[in-house]
Amino acid sequence: MVWLTPQVLENDHVILTPLKKQHTAALMEAVCDGELWNLWFTHIPTPEQMESEVQRRLNLQTQGKMLPYTVIEKQTAKVLGMTSFMNVEATHRRVEIGSTWYRQSVQRTHVNTACKQLLLSYAFDQLDCIAVEFRTSSFNFKSRAAIERLGAKLDGILRSHQIVRDDVLRDTYVYSIVKSEWAAVQQHLNFLLAKPYVTQGK
Repeated sequence: MVWLTPQVLENDHVILTPLKKQHTAALMEAVCDGELWNLWFTHIPTPEQMESEVQRRLNLQTQGKMLPYTVIEKQTAKVLGMTSFMNVEATHRRVEIGSTWYRQSVQRTHVNTACKQLLLSYAFDQLDCIAVEFRTSSFNFKSRAAIERLGAKLDGILRSHQIVRDDVLRDTYVYSIVKSEWAAVQQHLNFLLAKPYVTQGK
């Protein structure tokens, strides 16, 4: 898809490199940091599921529906997790940033802020997006706080939106940042990244 093309994104903190099959083993190790698959309200692959999850995301990329990234720590080259542009609407210049997870040891540090700075910059400055969306479970309180901390605003709640596990239904909180807000959000993200990481939220 011409509008959304794979490219490496990086700043002083993280490198977002387009997902490749070769990243699978490192992602299997990363997801074990905190056993993230035990979070009932979201879908995070087990180590055994990682190969199929990587392939699923790559298949969606081939269809022009997703642009998945592997998150790498800049200083150590350690693989930290995954994130993606998804629900791509080229005609309306809208994308969602989602399917994101990070190893537990880097949660509540600068990592999420640094990743979102890169993805939002690409979306608004290169793709000229009208809006960028974020979605999360009503029970994912950390994720909701992190999205709100970026400066995104709540658009609404999709009630009984998805079946998550054992026929339990999930309410989905939908947030967005629109183009007219980007300058202020960008300044806010730069401010957050200038702080010592121990004060950062996930």
